[in-house]
Amino acid sequence: MTRLLALCADDFGLAPGISTGIARLARAQRLTAVSCITNSPYWADAAKLLAGLPDSVDLGLHLNFTEGRPLSARLARRWPRLPGLPRLILQAHLGALPRSEMRNEVHAQLAAFTRAVGKAPSFIDGHQHVHHLPTLRDIILDMVEHVQPLPALRSTAPVLGPGYAVKRWLIERTGGRALAQALRQRVLAHNPALLGVYDFAAPDYRALMQRWLAALPAQGGLLFCHPGERAGGDPPDPIGAARLREAAYLGSAAFEADLAAAGVSLGRVWRTAGQPQGIKASRAA
Repeated sequence: MTRLLALCADDFGLAPGISTGIARLARAQRLTAVSCITNSPYWADAAKLLAGLPDSVDLGLHLNFTEGRPLSARLARRWPRLPGLPRLILQAHLGALPRSEMRNEVHAQLAAFTRAVGKAPSFIDGHQHVHHLPTLRDIILDMVEHVQPLPALRSTAPVLGPGYAVKRWLIERTGGRALAQALRQRVLAHNPALLGVYDFAAPDYRALMQRWLAALPAQGGLLFCHPGERAGGDPPDPIGAARLREAAYLGSAAFEADLAAAGVSLGRVWRTAGQPQGIKASRAA
């Protein structure tokens, strides 16, 4: 039986080169989902690249609370710049996040997506997995139930794959398990498992992909990736080299060969508890 893999490119809108590289792969049907950062100064121009993408590609909101500036004036008064991930995690687990201002920012980023794309996101997740953190998790889950059509959410547990056990453990324990439980309780569509965790320094992305494909469970899973290109005027990018490696492999014949060898097809895997795996989408061309 063919297993399904949803392949989601994160960080669309973060920089021109990243957006161009992701859009190129999406048009070639090498992705099943694109997750968009809407509080970036590059978002308005990047959103134009989403027009005319294949129907097999879902467009989602990549909520950002760790890079750049807030969109909402209320949160900007508290945080002129968004905190880094360690500070956000600490404040979330101490119950010290400004709940009202965070709620306002979540709605502002959602509104920016809807204005530019012309429809609600098909799914919602978080830059650096912030959507599973305490306080933010509850704000997002409550907001999602008022969005129509109801979007799916990226579950961050269980996290499967080769190596990087500490990083996978941290993702699950900082909020991934709690989010997965809440998604089941609220009967919200989500991915059965998450793959794609590594340190962005490994030089052989193909070898990692082959091991992720081997670890893919029968019910399917979602693999998040960070492909991109370089463009003039792009801001400094600490994982720029990794983005280039990922884009080169995902656009290659080797990726298609690895999918076939593993008995895996690209497709949607969003489902609620008890439902069968999602609708099959086009295979990589």
